[in-house]
This record gives sequence, C-alpha cells and structure tokens, in this order.
Amino acid sequence: MAASPLNTKSHFHARSNSLPSGPHPLILQCNEHLDRLRASNETSSSSSFLSHKLEGLQDLHECVEKLVQLPLTQEALLHEPKESWVEELLDGSLRLLDVCTSAKDSLLHTKECMRELQSIMRRRKGGEMGFTAEVNKFLTSRKVVRKAIFKTLGNLKAISKRGNFSSNIKDQQTMALVSLLKDVEVVTLSIFESLLKFISGSTQAKPCNWSLVSKLIHTKRTGCAQAADECEFSQMDAALQSSVLHMTSKSDNINNLQNHLEKLESCIQDHEEGLEFLFRRLIKIRVAFLNILNH
Repeated sequence: MAASPLNTKSHFHARSNSLPSGPHPLILQCNEHLDRLRASNETSSSSSFLSHKLEGLQDLHECVEKLVQLPLTQEALLHEPKESWVEELLDGSLRLLDVCTSAKDSLLHTKECMRELQSIMRRRKGGEMGFTAEVNKFLTSRKVVRKAIFKTLGNLKAISKRGNFSSNIKDQQTMALVSLLKDVEVVTLSIFESLLKFISGSTQAKPCNWSLVSKLIHTKRTGCAQAADECEFSQMDAALQSSVLHMTSKSDNINNLQNHLEKLESCIQDHEEGLEFLFRRLIKIRVAFLNILNH
C-alpha cells in the first residue's frame, strides 16, 4: 500500500512530534550541531583542533542517525523513491564512507610503519646504516600514504565542481530534510579534507623552518618543536628527512626522534578512535537509508 503524502496534516501529527508550521526538533538539533561546526571554522590545523572537529561530527551524525529513523524521513524517501535527490543522498552516504575509509587507512599505514621504525630504534639494530635504511623505508611509506590521500582529495575536488545540489521539491518539510542532509555531507567532507591534509603533512598551519628542523634532532627544545601541536605529521617527516641528510643515529638524536614518534602515535590513536566511531555511525545511516527504500 502506497504511503500517504508527507504534507498530509492528520498523518503528520499522528506520526511525529514536530510543530505544524516548523521543522521537526531533530532537524533543529542537527542544524545546531552544524552551526557549531561552522562557527569553529578556524585556520588552525592542530591535532587538538581536528579532534574537536571529529567530536562535533560524532554528535552531528548521532543526531542524523536518529533523524533517518523518524517516520517523517521514512515517508519522504518512500513517497519519492525514484527522485534524483534520493539517489543523491545515497551517493552522498557512500562518499562519506569512502573518504572516512581513506583517512582510516592512511592513519593505519603510517602507524604500522612507524612502529617498525620505533622497534629498530629501540633495539639499535644494524647501527647507523640500519637506522638510515629504516628511516628511508618509513619516508617511502609516507609517500605512498600521501599519494593515496591526494587521489582522494582530487576526487573531492572533482565532486565540488559539479555544482550545488538542486531539486524541485515543493513540500517545505521534505525540502528542509533534504537540505539538512546535504549540508551534513558538505560539512563532513570539509572536515575530512582538513584531516587528510593534516595526515599528509600538507596542512595550512605555519610550516616549520628547515634550519629549525635541522636543529630538531640535535636539541630537546626548539621553536619548531614548540609548535609541534600544529603539524605533528609534517614535523615528523621533516625531522626524519633531516636525520637521513645528517646520517646520524647517535643516542641523543634517536631519543629525541623516539619522543616525537611517541607523540605522533598518540595523535594517530586519538584520530583513529574518532574516525572509527564515525565510520560505524555512517554505516548505520546508510543501512537505514537502504532499508527504507527496500521495504
């Protein structure tokens, strides 16, 4: 039996708690989360700032998951299952999963190679040549990560050139719902993009001076080290490159590098946990969409 129109007042009042002239409270709540994420649109690319963003995304998508389970949302999708905006929402949910997976894979690959390097440094295996070989191996793995990230970023850029989503939806409640879900996708992709750039080392934060990077492995504290919170990945890459250039694996230098690797490991773990939570939430939302359309 076909579902009744979304704007049928008697049905709407019986199936949701929204006011007759306004959007559902969950739509308002989601918009509040969106506004907070937009309001914190600073230029910082620090790990702590991105962690804050990921926490905001978790709250947003937890709200979206509740929203897609509403009869209001289910009826909108079932009423117009062949409309282009329905397909666009499904495509968008898949895009979010793909980009989230790319970020997760980048962190995992970097972490695995980093732990191999840490093991070599702790055991002092192979002397200076062994140390240099393992550093080069890590730097090569980082190139692989960056290549994958730049491919993902290129795909996002191509998507953005397609223009804004448009629709001929006449019902205001449905339009508010669709507009919200598209805004959620845009904001989420924007934050994922910032995170991917951070992982690649190509952040918008102030780059570390090479002369300071050179000193990084010879001193415990430098101006660049003080700014480590701003570019953990790029600083680690630069420090290791500098260690290879100087061909040094002295105890003090290795200890300093180990400290930076441990800090980077903590940063990776923090972002991995945030992304894993988001990934599970994104899957639930997509499954909810598909279940509605398959009924």
